[in-house]
Formats: sequence, C-alpha cells, structure tokens
Amino acid sequence: MRLFAIREYRHLFSAQVIALFGTGLATVALGLLAYELAGPNAGAVLGTALTIKMVMYVLVAPVAAAYADRLPRRMFLTLLDVVRAVLVLALPFVSEIWHIYVLIGVLQAASAAFTPTFQAVIPDIVTEESDYTRALSASQVAYTMESLLSPVLAAVALTFMSFDLLFVGTSVGFLASALLVLSTRVPNARPSGHTRVWDRLASGIKTFVTTPRLRGIMALNLVVAAAGSIVVVNTVNYVRDELGGTQADVGWMLAASGGGTLLVALVLPRLLDRIAERTVMMAGAAVLVVGVLAAVAMTVTGLAAWAITAPIWVIIGAGMALIVTPTGRVIRASTTPAGLPAAFAAQFSLSHLAWLITYPIAGWIGTSSGFAPAWSILAILATIGAVTALALWPRVRTAVAAPLGDAGEASGGRALRERTDSMQGTLAACQCACVRTV
Repeated sequence: MRLFAIREYRHLFSAQVIALFGTGLATVALGLLAYELAGPNAGAVLGTALTIKMVMYVLVAPVAAAYADRLPRRMFLTLLDVVRAVLVLALPFVSEIWHIYVLIGVLQAASAAFTPTFQAVIPDIVTEESDYTRALSASQVAYTMESLLSPVLAAVALTFMSFDLLFVGTSVGFLASALLVLSTRVPNARPSGHTRVWDRLASGIKTFVTTPRLRGIMALNLVVAAAGSIVVVNTVNYVRDELGGTQADVGWMLAASGGGTLLVALVLPRLLDRIAERTVMMAGAAVLVVGVLAAVAMTVTGLAAWAITAPIWVIIGAGMALIVTPTGRVIRASTTPAGLPAAFAAQFSLSHLAWLITYPIAGWIGTSSGFAPAWSILAILATIGAVTALALWPRVRTAVAAPLGDAGEASGGRALRERTDSMQGTLAACQCACVRTV
C-alpha cells in the first residue's frame, strides 16, 4: 500500500498501534482494579476515574494546541510517552481509591496533550487526499483492533496471571511508542498566525461554531458518548454481577463491541469514496440510538443473557465507527492547514466534553439507581444528539461569497465542501434506492 511506503507515517502508525494496545490492556486492568477495591461500587469508581480523565482532556488539550506551533513536536510527543510509561507503572501499587484518581488525573493530562498533537501531525506527513482518507481509516482500524484484541489478549492473560501485570504491558507499550516517535522526522507545526494565547485557544472552537458540518459533529459527539459510556463504564459490573461472568468474560464482552467496530472500519473506506460523510455519520447515529434503546429494553425486561447482551454491544461498536471514522475528513475540509492543530484540539476537547457528561451518568446513576434509569437517560441524550445533528448539519446549503485571506480560504472551502456534500448526498440516495448498498 502506497500509504505505508511513507516512512514517517509507518513509524508513527506503529507507535500508535503499540501504545493503543498497551492502553487497552490498562483499561481492562483499571476496571478490574476498581472492582477489587470497590466491589459493587466499581461502576461509580470507574465513572469517577473516567470523569477525571475527561476533565483533563477538556482542559489540557486546547492549551497544548495553543502552543503546538511553538514546540518541537517530536521531542514533545516522546517526552509525553515516557511520562505515561512511568505513571502507569504506579497503578498496580495503589491501595486506596483516591490513589487511582490522582494517578489517572496526571496520566490523562499527558494523554490530553499527546493525542491532538499526534493527530495534527498526520495531515502534515500524508498530504494526498486519498492517502489521508486511508490514513484516517487505518487509524480507526488500529483503534478497533485494539478494542477487539486488547480485551481478548487480556482475557487470555488473566487466565494465567494477575491483572496487575497488565499495567506493565501498558508501560512497555508507551516506551516502544516513544522510541518509534523519536526515530521519525516529525515536521514542526506551521505558525498559526495567532499571537495571543486566548486567540489560539479560541480559534478551533470558533471554527466549529461557525461551520454547519462541524456543529453537526458536536451533536454527534453526544450520541457517541451516550452509547459508548454504557460499554466502557458498565460492562464490568454488568458482566460480573448480572451475568455472573469472570474477569476473563469482561474482556470477551468488550471484545464484542470492538468486533462491531472492526467490521464497519474494514468496509468504510470504500463506502466513503461513494457516499457523503454526512450520510454515513447520520446512519451511525441511528444505529447507536437503536443500540442504546435495545440495552434499555434488555435491562428493563430483566433479560440478562449473553446471547442478548453481546449483539447489542456489537451494534454499539459498529455505530461508533460510522461516526468517528469520517470525522477527521470533515475537519480537514473545514479549515486551513495552519488551523488544523487548533481544529483537531477543539474536536478532541468537545468530544470529551460529551463523555464528561455521560460518564458520570453511567457510573454514578448506574451504581446508585441501577442500569435501567442510567441507560434510559443516556438513550434520551443519544436521541437528542441525533436529532440536533440533523438540524445543525443540513443536507443542502447555499454557498456565499467569502472574503480574502486565511478566513476566506476556510470559508470558501467549507462552502464548496457543503455543495459537494449535497451532490454526494443526492448520489447516495440514488445508489441506495438502486442497489441498497446502505
């Protein structure tokens, strides 16, 4: 594949895959650590830890992006990997719940600075549109392979060892990622043109607020978070307490959701060549709403069974991939190259702001009041997000004249992209009617 002939991308992609698998092992281990320390209250503990994670992502990511064009990105990314490798090694030694909260806060602050910087590097290395589309898909495949295989590897490992050793695997993954990043020629960011820190912080948010497609993505972030919180936060307690499963069974159920994501990620690149991003992402929103409503119906009726839960988890994983995978394409088409770091950081913070809302609902309400009330609230939020996205991201837009300069270039690009979205949407509708590809 031509994409992997690019040495820098090949190294960065390898670094991403290795770090992701380490993180996946740590995610499984963190849930089991919370269950060991808190038992039936593990959902609340995990929900709190993940809420702290989201707070770090929302607050730190835009600040990191504000200084992204002033820092040597290769050394910055390497340093953050090393910091994460050291911090995660401390998790097996915690004996109090508050220890988890402190370590997660510092660890995720480093991750919040790493991820948007890493995402903004890719379009500077992969410049061809078709290659960049496949780079986005490859990244999504990496995420989905991690969500599929990490729980499986964890499930196998947990039959032979304590979950504490999974944190060691995470640390090794971060160190390997650091070495790969260090071996890569990462270009420094283009100057953004903003001199004041506030201008840097606000530029990405302004792009989202003023662009119809990106306003729609903000609403879709809520749909993804509402559905994903059920899987991320509640799987441990649901499998252990409702289904009577083992630690390894928790891994297998998480793998079911990853399997749904993987199936979609494998077919999505060709689909996006023929069908507009809006069509695909709105379909994903519908799939997630159906998945959450099915989860609510399952818990309300008391039909706690493996054969029912696993397919619902697969549906949720598939719906998340339909929304998350095309997001990078839409962002890239909505801003100038110099504005990409701020735009990616804005999406990073805005998407995690949605998770900041849904994680406490899944964790705290799920623990105190039960799964049915918590998942019902999440179903309402998912529905609101889907309907709002349809309203904020209209199928047809009227192009307007744009002023000169960087802002004009961005506005003109958005207007052209919106007209293209409309034509692609019409073509997609015809294709759907004729061959039922969607």
